[in-house]
Order: sequence, then structure tokens, then C-alpha cells
Amino acid sequence: MVKDGTELTGKHLTDLLPGILGRIAERVQERPDLVLAGWREAVGEKLFPMAKAVSFEAGILTVKVKNSTVLSLLVQHEKQRLLKQLQEKFPNAGVRNIVFRQ
Repeated sequence: MVKDGTELTGKHLTDLLPGILGRIAERVQERPDLVLAGWREAVGEKLFPMAKAVSFEAGILTVKVKNSTVLSLLVQHEKQRLLKQLQEKFPNAGVRNIVFRQ
């Protein structure tokens, strides 16, 4: 049983958890800035100055890259890894794709 202040609520944590997790998921979906902020960690400090996340809408993260070399590197070698990493870090945000723009 879970305590609410000083009294027992009569509810088990396992009964309360789905509702709490649901509310957290809603907040992540309402806060695209969380996914944008997570981009720096995902892409790493070396590439971050050359690849800035600019928007996250409808499950699509748009990243502005500095030049064609960085664009090629990210699209050909890093996109799937980055997408998977963001999906794992933000499972309720609905990250479906990453689009790179020069």
C-alpha cells in the first residue's frame, strides 16, 4: 500500500503506476524540446556543432547540418543508430524519422 502524506491510500503502487507513466508519456509528447535537447547527447560533442536539431514535429526530427560532408556522414553512416538511440531514450515521443537539411 502507498502512503499519501501520513495515511495509507489503500492502493498498491502497481495499480497507480500505469496512470503515472501515461501522464509522463503525455508530457513528453507535449514537449518536443526534450527530444531536441536529447540530440546533443545522441550525436556527440564532435558532431553537435555541425549538426543542430531545429524542430521535432509529427515524429520527425529535423536537423540542420553545416555542409555536405556532414550530411553524407550522418545520412549514410549514423542515421539508423541515432534514430534508434532517440527512440530508446524517448519511447513515448514517437520519434519516427530524422531528416537532415543543409
